[in-house]
Amino acid sequence: MAVLDFIINEIFGSAPIFLSLIALFGLLLQKKKFTEVLAGTLKTTVGVVILQEGVGVLIGAILPLMGAFGIFKAETGEPIQSMGATAFMAEYGSTIGIAMVSAFALNLLFARFTKWKSVFLTGHMLYWFPFIFVAAGVDAGLTGTSLIISSTLFTALYMILFPNLIRPFVKLVIGDDSFTLGHPTIGLSLISGYLGKWFGDKSQSTEDIKFPKSLSFLKEISIVSSITVVLVYAVMMIVVAFSGQSVLETFDIASPSKVFSFLFLQGITFGAGLTVMLLGVRMMIAEIVPAFTGIQERLIPNAIPALDCPLLFPYAPNALIIGFVVSMFTSTAAIVLFAVTGFFPFVLAPLTITAFFEIGTASIIGNATGGRRGAIIGSAVTGVVMVMLLGFSIPFLRTTVADWMLIFGGNDFSLWAIIKGLIVGLIP
Repeated sequence: MAVLDFIINEIFGSAPIFLSLIALFGLLLQKKKFTEVLAGTLKTTVGVVILQEGVGVLIGAILPLMGAFGIFKAETGEPIQSMGATAFMAEYGSTIGIAMVSAFALNLLFARFTKWKSVFLTGHMLYWFPFIFVAAGVDAGLTGTSLIISSTLFTALYMILFPNLIRPFVKLVIGDDSFTLGHPTIGLSLISGYLGKWFGDKSQSTEDIKFPKSLSFLKEISIVSSITVVLVYAVMMIVVAFSGQSVLETFDIASPSKVFSFLFLQGITFGAGLTVMLLGVRMMIAEIVPAFTGIQERLIPNAIPALDCPLLFPYAPNALIIGFVVSMFTSTAAIVLFAVTGFFPFVLAPLTITAFFEIGTASIIGNATGGRRGAIIGSAVTGVVMVMLLGFSIPFLRTTVADWMLIFGGNDFSLWAIIKGLIVGLIP
């Protein structure tokens, strides 16, 4: 158990260490010089750390919006009570770890001996998928060996199937087949990709938007994103004020004199976080993809790494921002509609983090298949789908991690919790 705990927490549980070991292994297989191996490994580690820090800054900049959009939640409805993620991990951590390591081994075997060539390398997602499958299994009444086996198989199935399904769409975005996605955005991105293909116009990309010379500074994504976030916060402050609630309390602002600085700093912080994250992405891609060539050549022919969704952000940053803004408003409209009609018997919260990362990525995919129209239609529709997935998945995690899902769900976590819950429910 001590060895298993070390593997789970210190290797798989640490994205910088896990991916640096992959880079190290790939460079050694290519028989690179010691200095090249050292430089490639350390640059990979630094790139991942920069990426993670940028993601942390981004989340910190948009998280207060969750409280603001929360004014649209249903006033009535059953409270969602579950044991919570921390308590669940403490009780079922070993089960999650066994399922994770076993599923990754199955992923490697399939990549080696079948046509399904993706290798799931998104470190933290390697943990969170078995976390969800174990939770859904516990909620369905599984225990012991049946819980471990079912969670392992579902985790492996996801790692093998979904990165390969999204692979052609990722290729359209990046222009080559150097990596695919290993992230819970895939289901939403597939929907957006097909909607863009059916209803969009690929010739008019979000990245080709023309700006007058006087506004040429808007070509900088850090500036555009900062301004966008300031405007979103400003609009939400007005909405909160008209709803009769306190703007200062909703956004945790100390005094009225601090409102302007809050607006300005949230926008600038978001732009800075995005800039930092994109730097980490570029650095990581520059190192991990060439290093992975060694694994492709020596161990798993034609293997392709399945990586985190921010690696797509530099390819269509305008689509990313469009996806975030559009999905926040369509998902909020869906939450209001479901609250008024009583469609779900419990309170749902706006999914700010999912709207940015998952649907921002889906918008990039929609832009690749259908241009601006594809990005807008894809993000608008998936904003509603996101809320529906969240609502339908809660009953399958009711006693375990439903509270965690309220913040991080509405994506493949929700979709596959539903799938496992339904399948296990059919077994006598």
